[in-house]
Formats: sequence, structure tokens, C-alpha cells
Amino acid sequence: MSNADDRVTARRTLIVIGLVLATAFALAFVYATRRVLVWAVVAAFFAVALKPLVDRLQRRLVRRRALATLLVFLAVFVLLAIVAALILVPLFDELGRFADRAPGLLRDARAGHGRLGQLLERTGAHRYISEHSDQLRGFGERLRQPAVGVLRGIVETVAGLVTVIVLAYLMVLEAPRITRSMLAAAGDGQGERLRRVGRQVSRTVTGYLSGNLLISVICGALTFLVLSLTGVPFAAVLALLVAVTDLIPLVGATLGAVIATGAGFLHSPTAGVVVLVFFVVYQQVENHLLQPLILSRAVRLNPLTVLVSVLLAAELAGLIGALLAIPAAGIVQTLLREYGPRRLRPAPPADPAARPRRPAGPARQG
Repeated sequence: MSNADDRVTARRTLIVIGLVLATAFALAFVYATRRVLVWAVVAAFFAVALKPLVDRLQRRLVRRRALATLLVFLAVFVLLAIVAALILVPLFDELGRFADRAPGLLRDARAGHGRLGQLLERTGAHRYISEHSDQLRGFGERLRQPAVGVLRGIVETVAGLVTVIVLAYLMVLEAPRITRSMLAAAGDGQGERLRRVGRQVSRTVTGYLSGNLLISVICGALTFLVLSLTGVPFAAVLALLVAVTDLIPLVGATLGAVIATGAGFLHSPTAGVVVLVFFVVYQQVENHLLQPLILSRAVRLNPLTVLVSVLLAAELAGLIGALLAIPAAGIVQTLLREYGPRRLRPAPPADPAARPRRPAGPARQG
């Protein structure tokens, strides 16, 4: 083998080793910064959803981009604060009443009186608590130990929420400048295509959010109807809470069902059973009928694609994957439509009137 061949082989080997090391470094970097990357992805998701509102407000009422962005974010915060107040204020009132009644309920439960005491007596829980009081006390003390970890998780969640809000605000604020830079770098030939892709991606994310809101409204309305018919108190507040939790993918519907069913059983066993049956049936209808149909029309995807995307993304990335599955599928479909291989179009049928005539033959000799 000649020296030239040796140099080529060595160069190729070094290139392969460099690519492997660069890939390993990139994967290690992604793994080390996965939390920040997740925050950035979620912020971009909400920025794409809020950008059309900011653009519309800037075109019609406010000329300054910063002021329009601030007004839209303040409006969203006020709306969320109103919803939180409608849910939390009655909830805190009930918790205060329960705290005032808790000592009496505890005395009745220990004596076997009242609804809770009778339930403990029938199930044998009162005897079990009396016989294992030392073990239960030790278990309660062990539960206090991870309080520092819970507090740390709460602080990290708040920090992540603030980071997502700030990132989304800056993304919306700088969106025109980023768009102009990308279009200038792409040139005149690709600029119109990139602009079209951006509009379709924004329409996909906005359609997903509007479809998800519609499903939550349907869930809240049906929950209010069932709770009102069964006589469960605070039916409107519970229905609003169920509608809000239904916005959370993967676990939100189950969490809302647990809350409403628990309230039903506290009211009466019959109401609890009715609410439980309702949520079991409704979740099947929502997961296999409402979500594929509504979201497929909002995002313009096949219902089968919607369902498969949610299942695969939830299995791969959990809650964040389920949140971004349908918009990601819509974005992939848009990119494939714009940059994928073009289908061969059949040639248009020829017009019979435009066919060339055959030359006339020699005239017959008479």
C-alpha cells in the first residue's frame, strides 16, 4: 500500500473518530442540559401560540412591539388568575371549615360515632389503627423526612415556570427580528417558502390549543351536569377544576376524575358511584373519539396519526411528550409537505381540437 493510500486511510479514520466524539459530546451536552432544553421547548410552544395575538394587537391598536407583547401576557396572566381564584377561594373556604371541624370529627371517629366513625367500624380500620398506632406514628415521622426534597421540588417548579414565562416573552418580543434574519439568510428563493412554513406551524400550534380548550370545555360542562344531577355541592367549582386539569395531557383527566369522584363519595355513596361510572365512560370517549376527531380537524391531521403520536410521545417523553406530540406531528407533516419529495403529477390530457391533422394524401386521378 502506498503512502498516499495510508494518508487517505488515516484521514478517514480520524474523521470517523471525530464524528463519533462530536456525537458523544453532543449527546452528553443534551443530557446535561435537558432541563433547560425542556424549558426552552415549552417556552417556544407557548410563544408560537401567543405570537398571532401579539401581531394582531400590534397591527390594529398598539404600534410598539414591546407594549403589545406586555399587554397580551398581562391579559393571559389576569385570565389565569381569575380562573385560579374561582377554584382556590371556595377550596380554601372549605379547607378552613374542615380544619375547624377536624377535632370534633377526630373525636367522633375515635369513639365510633358519626359517618366517618361508623365507616371505620364497619371496615375494621378502627381496630387496625388501635393495634398498630406505634407503627403508624413511626410512618408519619418518616414522611416528614422528605419534606426538604418536596420543598426543593416546589422551588425548582416555580423557577422553571418563571424561566418559561421569561423565555416565551423574549421569543415573542424578538420574533420579527429573528424572522427577518432567517429570511435574509435564506435569500429570495427560500424566503417565501420559509414564511409559508412559519404560518402553517403557527396555525398548527394555535389549532391544537383551541382544540384542547374545546375538549376541556366539553369535559367541564358534562361534569357540571352530572354533579348537579347527583346533588354534589360546589358542582360549578369542581367542574371548573376538572376542566382545568383536563388541559394537562396524560394525567390531567385522571386527576380531575379523582377529585370529582372523591367529592361525590363524600356527598353520598350513590353519587360517588354515578360520578365514577361517568368518568370511566367519558375518558374512553374522550381518548378514542373526541381527541382524535377534534384535534385532527384543528391540526389537520389524520385521527389515527393523532392517537398514535400521543401514545408514542407519551411513552418516550412522558408528560412533555404528550403535550408536544400533536403539534410536533403537525410540524413534521408541514415540513414533509414543503421539503419532501414531490409526487409525480400525471400529464394533462391532450385537447382533441389541438391535435395536429394528418397530411392529406395525393388526390385521385379522375
